[in-house]
Amino acid sequence: MNGKNNIAIGFLTMGLFMAYGFLLIYLRDFAPGKEEWVNSYSVGKHFESRLAHVHGNLFAFLNILIGYLLMHFSDKLQNVKVISWLSLTGILMPVGILAEIYFGLSPIFVIIGAIAMTSSVIWLGIAFLKMKFINK
Repeated sequence: MNGKNNIAIGFLTMGLFMAYGFLLIYLRDFAPGKEEWVNSYSVGKHFESRLAHVHGNLFAFLNILIGYLLMHFSDKLQNVKVISWLSLTGILMPVGILAEIYFGLSPIFVIIGAIAMTSSVIWLGIAFLKMKFINK
């Protein structure tokens, strides 16, 4: 079913990035060396981890919304499956940020995810513009 996976994975992703928020709270308020963490607010790992947290929840929410819309308008929209997959691929962006921070991986996943999510949102907007509305 088109959209169902976006909703399910969106909620799961949102839950994981919300939990990651608790780690960030711990690092800010309770961890040894918290002063150093607080002082690096706008640079380095601290800044990148906040980017991942915010974009992870945003992209999760977008997947929930896109999934809902795809489920309810799949019979009237074009390219539903492609839009669904692009939206899911978008989750690579915040996951890629975390992979950079913790594993030193290349930012390629960030770029792929950002392009995929942006493409899915624009494509869905165009699909809605082209949608034939039949009043019953």
